[in-house]
Amino acid sequence: MFKTVVTLFRGSVAAAGEELEDRTALLILDQQMRDAAAAVERSKRTLALAIAQDQQEGRKLEATIARIADLETRALAALEGGREDLARDAADAIAGLEADRDAAMTARALFATEIVRLKRHVATAQARITELDRGRRVARASEAVRSLRRSGIEAARPYESTLPEAESTLRRLRERQMETQAADDALVELDAATGPLATAERLAEQGFGPRLKTTADDVLVRLKSKRAPTA
Repeated sequence: MFKTVVTLFRGSVAAAGEELEDRTALLILDQQMRDAAAAVERSKRTLALAIAQDQQEGRKLEATIARIADLETRALAALEGGREDLARDAADAIAGLEADRDAAMTARALFATEIVRLKRHVATAQARITELDRGRRVARASEAVRSLRRSGIEAARPYESTLPEAESTLRRLRERQMETQAADDALVELDAATGPLATAERLAEQGFGPRLKTTADDVLVRLKSKRAPTA
């Protein structure tokens, strides 16, 4: 029995933990994506620094090569002028500059490799973040829809019993309105058949008094009276 109670307790704790994780999953995902985006920004800054240093090494290399060429020209001129001592000084300087040139070329090769690696890393990370952001929007929309459905069901339940009553009341109201309209129509027809106007009209038809309504014969007589006399 004790073992069963412990098992039930552990199951309840696990279920509660999973429920809490489900409720906070979007918050956790948002923070994880913010951390990932910050890491990508740091990689971008590192990439920008590597590119800047590579460009700096490139400018140094160009300047070194130009100085080497200039000293070689001057050393040749010194040799032609019989000043080997000056030519030797130039040769020493050229040897040092060539060492600087080789070091700059090595540095640029290293920077080139690192820049390619960083660009690949940043592009891959950005693509993954973009995909995660799409998934996050879908997950957020799904969670919102689920919440709306849940709240909609809960909100509809108190009124489920009153909806049929409201529909029944509407039907009774419409039936009563139709009955009232039918009664009004019947009264109008009755007044038209038995009222004073109907009696006066019947007397006029028998020649007792003028007609209350103009007839086609009356209109025809009036039109004939307006015709011009024939010659």
